[in-house]
Amino acid sequence: MDAAHLSCFNAPMNESPRGGAGGVEAGAGETPTFAPLYRQIRALLLRGLQSGEWKPGEAIPSETELAARYRVSQGTVRKAIDELAAEHLLVRRQGRGTFVASHREVRTQFRFLRLRPDEATLVASDAAAPPEGGEARGESGPGLAMASRVLECRRLRAPGEIARALGLRAGEAVVLIRRLLETDSRPVVLDEIWLPGARFRGLTVERLDAWHGPLYALFEAEFGVRMIGAAERLKAVAADRSHARALHVTEGGPLLLVERVSWTYGEHPVELRRGYCVTERHHYFNQLS
Repeated sequence: MDAAHLSCFNAPMNESPRGGAGGVEAGAGETPTFAPLYRQIRALLLRGLQSGEWKPGEAIPSETELAARYRVSQGTVRKAIDELAAEHLLVRRQGRGTFVASHREVRTQFRFLRLRPDEATLVASDAAAPPEGGEARGESGPGLAMASRVLECRRLRAPGEIARALGLRAGEAVVLIRRLLETDSRPVVLDEIWLPGARFRGLTVERLDAWHGPLYALFEAEFGVRMIGAAERLKAVAADRSHARALHVTEGGPLLLVERVSWTYGEHPVELRRGYCVTERHHYFNQLS
């Protein structure tokens, strides 16, 4: 392979992008032909995460071990790990190594719901920012404490729009969870959570009530489903009768609807969540960088 070909991999001259001497040890077809070498290593690490080779909360092999395994430099492995850490899939712990991120960790428990009380002030950096809204009963952060109360959990056939959002066929089984998030015993968010029925067999109100921790941690620990990303859209809506009754607001009053589709590895959608938020004392906060 000549230097022109090597340059397209952004790799040291003694590293080959293919298997064999100086190359990535992988099965046939595992290694892309044209990609920076560290992106190939990232893809192989991601495949290990997706297959469950390294489970949430567990340490992955050291950079030295991974470099030897894939027959590349430590710097190449480090760059691949840096990307996965930036995506919150891995967590570096000083002096201890690199671990698979878990929804049980404080830093990942508050990644999605971004409600904050109005008295909270704007901050200049992530380090100073309080956690973003709670995912479970009893969770709290500076200026915000949320408790969760499950109203119902049932299986039904997917309506067309729900099936499309979750990549299912119309009529496939889904699980619907309705729950309230409260602060100071006042309803703040009514969540309507739709999940693929095949992935969440056995999920019941009793199981949800028995769980003490973030909801996503339950999905991860008991159903093997890890949420790694989400897309949201926000819209002002008027409270219908059922939303008004649950949230103790006037029918027709203003609510903020936060609709989120969350996905797992491979960008497979595994949750459609509609959160109806009372913004009388709270606002949606997002910090841009």
